[in-house]
Amino acid sequence: MKPQQNAPSDNGTRLNKYIANAGVCSRREADKLIEAGEEKVNGKVITEMGYKVQAGQTVTHKGKTLVAEKLKYVLLNKPKDFISTLEDDRGRKTVMSLVKKAGEERLFPVGRLDRNTTGLLLMTNDGDLAKRLSHPSSEIPKVYQVELNKAFTEEHLEQIKAGVKLEDGKIKVDEAAIITEDGLDVGVELHSGKNRIVRRIFEHLGYEVVKLDRVLYAGLTKKDLPRGKWRFLRPTEVLGLKKIK
Repeated sequence: MKPQQNAPSDNGTRLNKYIANAGVCSRREADKLIEAGEEKVNGKVITEMGYKVQAGQTVTHKGKTLVAEKLKYVLLNKPKDFISTLEDDRGRKTVMSLVKKAGEERLFPVGRLDRNTTGLLLMTNDGDLAKRLSHPSSEIPKVYQVELNKAFTEEHLEQIKAGVKLEDGKIKVDEAAIITEDGLDVGVELHSGKNRIVRRIFEHLGYEVVKLDRVLYAGLTKKDLPRGKWRFLRPTEVLGLKKIK
């Protein structure tokens, strides 16, 4: 029988979880790194899936020592003209500059809001949760307030509820309503995570989106969160997100 590599005890942290908590990737992706022999503990390559890291052991990834970070969950009310990426090679402002006082941990956005879209953006170093929430099967409910260049018609309102055919398939919103008397502002709820989906729906019908603001994401709202500000999620909010399959 082949001996195990440093057989894990009942205590400690599973190596894939340790790697995920360090902000490298999700646990599933960490399993692939371990299987490929890319992770080391105390200088030894570990390929065992169930290996547990003990207190005092050193984990390295691509030669860099990992620190199992405290998991953090930040909700940002994103302003216009900020890019939802970790960095930008064109020197544009990124959302990272807005949450730099949230701690030493390397946070990253869950999904993206394009440069001109404002509103709720979840940021975390929990790779597992981020991947799950970003997967289309999660069907995360999102609500947007859309300002248009001309009044939205009742006919088009019914059309987006029934579904419109875009270049990458048919899409319909879950709920929609005209929310101002002049018809310029429309509220839309949908769960699709397709790129620029809200803008594309209205552009398909001949409208220009003047402003787009995400006011709800997975049950989280902008209440008491001014534009450009952030807050940590409450434990009950984190628990609610983790219950999403």
